[in-house]
Amino acid sequence: MATTLENEMLNYFTQLDNVEKNSVVKMLKVFMKGKKENLNLSTEQYNNELLAAEKEFKNGNCITHDQLLNSIKN
Repeated sequence: MATTLENEMLNYFTQLDNVEKNSVVKMLKVFMKGKKENLNLSTEQYNNELLAAEKEFKNGNCITHDQLLNSIKN
């Protein structure tokens, strides 16, 4: 039996055109692939990735939200 959230998702999904539906399906595939890959990640690997990301951030290798939005627009 579908949950309220699943019904809501289906309701929105059916309102999309085919191009939009294709984009949503591709996005969900990426999420699921990432979920599967993360299951294979050990705690040590996960922590190392977090430390590396923090180091990149501290070294200034990041962008602001506004920069990201401008990048998407262009």
